[in-house]
Formats: sequence, structure tokens, C-alpha cells
Amino acid sequence: MSTSPACWPVSAEMFGPFERAVAGRYLRARKGERFVSIIAIFSLVGIALGVATLIVVTSVMSGFQTELVSRALGANGHVSIEAYAGQKIEGYEALAAKLRAIPGVTSVLPLADGQALLTTEQGGIRGGLVRGITQADLKSQAIVADHIIEGTLDAFSGDDAIAVGVGLAASFRLTTGSLLTLTSPKGAATAFGSVPRIRAYKVVAVFDAGLNDYNNSVVFLPLPMAQIYFQIPNAITALQLRVADPEHVERLVPAIREALGNRQVLLRDWRHTNDQIIGVLRVQKDTMFIVLGMIVLVAAFNVISSLIMLVKDKRAGIAVLRTLGASSGAILRIFLMCGAFVGVSGTVIGTVIGIVFCRNIVAIQHIVEQISGGQVFDSSVFMLTRLPSTVDWGDVARVVALGLILSLLATLYPSWRAARTDPVEALRGE
Repeated sequence: MSTSPACWPVSAEMFGPFERAVAGRYLRARKGERFVSIIAIFSLVGIALGVATLIVVTSVMSGFQTELVSRALGANGHVSIEAYAGQKIEGYEALAAKLRAIPGVTSVLPLADGQALLTTEQGGIRGGLVRGITQADLKSQAIVADHIIEGTLDAFSGDDAIAVGVGLAASFRLTTGSLLTLTSPKGAATAFGSVPRIRAYKVVAVFDAGLNDYNNSVVFLPLPMAQIYFQIPNAITALQLRVADPEHVERLVPAIREALGNRQVLLRDWRHTNDQIIGVLRVQKDTMFIVLGMIVLVAAFNVISSLIMLVKDKRAGIAVLRTLGASSGAILRIFLMCGAFVGVSGTVIGTVIGIVFCRNIVAIQHIVEQISGGQVFDSSVFMLTRLPSTVDWGDVARVVALGLILSLLATLYPSWRAARTDPVEALRGE
């Protein structure tokens, strides 16, 4: 059977060569049709910017959560056992041995913590946390030992050594060999009342833990010296445990409680210690996703506008195609492909831009700060010392899905209108 010219446009495929060819011609602007093409380009750019912004924001929020949790765990351990205020933990060596014997516990760190007033001869004054820890245990703390920027932990011994954070060192203009004076309100009792305990220590190491609060307000003393300073000989105030599987730390809690026996102490795992920060960041991340998702929605409305204008501009062409034998389904698919091209291209471009931006966010931050002369990321406000970014591929998939779904949904109404075009009415109006 011969094939008549009136039948050649019809294709049995979902998106056949005919639909692809016509959609391609419609997308290529010709003389007199530039305005419709420019609107389509703006729609593509809007979707790309919306998708890129969503990826960057969700990656930064994920980075905050990941960095805060990882650094908090590096500084404080997975499980903490703390004495109540004014009390102490005695017989800690035997207790630590019991805890180390629990399957799944990788390390146990005895600590002697206390608050003190930090002062220098130059007039610096600040409250801080004094943490007593053995030299071996401090060297095992990667967050400190791997980030020594001045001095050495090999000198962290004797009766006058102290290690300080880079923030405190910068504020007080401290270097190795400088003296830092600790003043504790819990001093010796005399006939005139309690006399504050004052002692000067020599800075032997300066560290950068990556946590702003940690760098500014935590100092380390050798454990024996901290016990003497806080007047708790042969005792400590806390034990920090690290476990092999932090995600399922609750499985070890019963065994830890059994090892503690009847001791009156506070037992907390890392989730309870950081639940407020984690919860706030999760809520902020979800809220930002919804709010910034509106950018993609607005861009999707631009797709609707550009397609409606394209349909109006191509009414005569649609009528000619219908008279040549193109079905309403073929016309529907042609305009679906036009809108899908804008939506898919914008989503892909936005995804690439967002990922590249996240991979180079620190360098971009420095460039912006150099150009503007301002500060993009204030470490004193955001706790971390640098702007974090973690590309969570699950979040990227959510953003890509949102961009594709909204942009494809935006093509349905204009395509449906194009498919319903009456060729007789369209040609009559020409």
C-alpha cells in the first residue's frame, strides 16, 4: 500500500522523529520570533538558578550538621559519664578498666574538668573550661593532636604546662612560652573565707580544633596538675567513651550502666548532648528547601508563560500540521518536548552549577571577601572556623526531582491547549 503525503507525520512512537523535528524547529528562534525564544531562555535560566541555589543551600546546611557533629564527637566522645556538680568520681582507674572491657568500647578517657578565669599579664581576661587530661590521651585526640599550629604536645607534661586554642591565643596574644593565669573560685578555706586559687602556667602548644567555642574557651592541663589545681586528688570529674559504632551507641548503654553500678553520675550519649543543635539544623534545612523551592516554582510558571506564547505564535503552523494528518496527540507531544527541553536543560545546568559551587565554596568565599572587603562567614556566630559544605547526593536527587517534576507539570496545560487547537478556526483567523 502506498503512503500518501497526508499520512507521513504520524508516528507510532511516543516521541517519534516527526515530533522531535518539529519541536526542534519551534525551539530555534527565527526572525520575528526572538521574543518567545528570549522568554524561554529566561525560563531556563530561572530553573537553573533555582536548582543551583537549592543544591548550594542544602549542601551548606548538611555541611553544618556533619561538621558540628563530627567535631563535637571528636572533642567530647560518643558517651560521657559526668559527676554531678560539686562531686567527683573516685576509683576511676578500676572503673575505666571495666568500661574498656565492654565489647564495642574502643577507648576511655578520664578527665578533670572545671571552670576558671583565664587572665594574662597584658590584661586579657575571659572565663573558660580547664580540662585535665593525660599526655597520651591528648595525643589520641585527633581534633587537637593533628592540628597543632605552634609548639608540641611532647612538652605537655610537668607541673606548669598548658595547651590553648588558636582563638584564645590570638585574643590574648599568646605564643609558646607565654604565661596564662588560671583563677578558680574554689580555693583554700581560711579564717577570712574561701581564697581563690591562682596559678600561672606556660603555654606549650596552640591547637586549632575547627570549633570556634573550643578554640576560644577550652584549655588543657596535664591530669595530675588539674587534680591538684581543682583539689580532687586521685579523682576525676568525667569519663569520655568512644565506641566502634556511634550510630547504635544505645546498644552499649545497659552494659555501661552495669559497669557503673550504684555510682551517682550523669550518663549521656552524643545524640542527647547534641540533639538541640541537630534538631535546629534539620528544621532549618527542611524550611530552606521549601522556601527556596518556590524559586523553581516561579521559574516553572515562566515555562507556562513561554509555552502559551509559543502556542499562540504557532497557531497557524499547528493548523497546517493538523490538516496534513498530525493527530492531536502528536501536537501534544511536540509542545511537551518543547517545555521538557527547557525544564530538563535548566535542571541539568543548575545541578552542575550547584555542585561546582559547593566543591569550591571556600575559594569563592575568599574571592567575595576580597572583592567586597566584608566578611561572608563569621566564625564567632556560626561556631565553625570555616564555611562547611557537604554534597549530600540524596538531597541533590530531591532537588533534581523537584526541578524536573515542576517543569514537566508546567508543560501540560499549554500542550493540552495546543492539542485542542481547531485548524479551521486557526486558519480562519490568519
